[in-house]
Amino acid sequence: MSNYPELMVAPMRQELVEQGFRQLMTPSQVDEALRQPGTTLLVVNSVCGCAAAGARPGVLKALRDHGLAFDQLVTVFAGMEQEATAQARTYFEGAPPTSPQAALFKDGELVHLMQRADFLGQAPEQIAAHLATAYHELLAGA
Repeated sequence: MSNYPELMVAPMRQELVEQGFRQLMTPSQVDEALRQPGTTLLVVNSVCGCAAAGARPGVLKALRDHGLAFDQLVTVFAGMEQEATAQARTYFEGAPPTSPQAALFKDGELVHLMQRADFLGQAPEQIAAHLATAYHELLAGA
């Protein structure tokens, strides 16, 4: 069940999918993706303004301008595939559900989580820098 018409969210999905993100539609797809070895970036996409103004542009800017190279890029859409989104959030170690979110995983373990508060009022450049720092810390810990 979804909260929004697909026609409305399709461009928001495409913004990430066109840049190499794979849309996870079911809880089993989430489990399969998040249990993979290597590095994973999971974005909990959303229709909210901070996703449009900050999260999506900031994540894409980090990938493009900071040379972040994750083994896989995946996304779920809050308010749409509710079961897949709920399953993704079970990997966030007790963090409250917010939208949007960006989670970095290394070998199936959560190593960094950006919550809605990390995106609110932040320019895409600031979000990209935050994500790049977390990514480099992830690699340094490898």
